[in-house]
Amino acid sequence: MLDKNASLAAPLAEAEAEAEAIAAVAKALAHPARVRIVEVLLSRPGCIGGDIVDEVGLAQSTVSEHLRILKASGLVVGTIERPRICYSLNPAALAPLSGLIGRVVTRPVENDATCC
Repeated sequence: MLDKNASLAAPLAEAEAEAEAIAAVAKALAHPARVRIVEVLLSRPGCIGGDIVDEVGLAQSTVSEHLRILKASGLVVGTIERPRICYSLNPAALAPLSGLIGRVVTRPVENDATCC
């Protein structure tokens, strides 16, 4: 006989992993400079770090830190092309957040009745 708790553990772990992925991407996008970096990367297929610095108008070290956070979330990837790093977006990293936003946006209004 299968343990009921064991059969619930896998879906729960999957839901927790998805929640972690959503939170990581949301946190990475929670700074105006990082949003501007994403917008710069949206405007071209790949971008050298120095170009991003010029476009965003922040110090190179500041942009590097923001890129580090975006890379840690998986939203941005960097390819080393000596002596530079070419950055680009990873749209797949947004899938969990996009799914959550889609569910919120398409939720029927009648479900929003007050609870009191």
